[in-house]
Amino acid sequence: MSDDADDPHVEVVRAVGHENVTAEHASTVELTTDDWLTPAGDCIVGIDADRTPRDFSAEFREACQDADATIEATFVVDAGDDEYRETITGRGDPELTLLDDRSMVGRTSDYTDDERTMFVDGDGAAADLDRDLVDALADGADLALRLEVDPAE
Repeated sequence: MSDDADDPHVEVVRAVGHENVTAEHASTVELTTDDWLTPAGDCIVGIDADRTPRDFSAEFREACQDADATIEATFVVDAGDDEYRETITGRGDPELTLLDDRSMVGRTSDYTDDERTMFVDGDGAAADLDRDLVDALADGADLALRLEVDPAE
């Protein structure tokens, strides 16, 4: 990943996989700061996240509140000898507050009722992720989620 520290439209969240990562949920994908995961969490692909939406810059959050903004969520998994990379693209919404202090969720729907939704109308969810990437996360691989918002012109 390139150094995005100075780009106000990029946020990077680091997390790790867990043995209970199954990524079977068809409409959401989630990262959490919790350091545990039960088998019921079939949308969660990363735990022990180092940041939450509340940590995102005000400029990033504001850009995500534009319904015409494009939001790319790129999942980069470092599995030692192998690296897996997959991007889910969604859009912003005026209802996105991005203020949750525990988890973040990308959605294929336009559902925005909570502070943890990071994008809506995504072109994929946990179940759509490459199975090699998911297997690496189930083995505890490191995950970096790069979120980039492209504001509408």
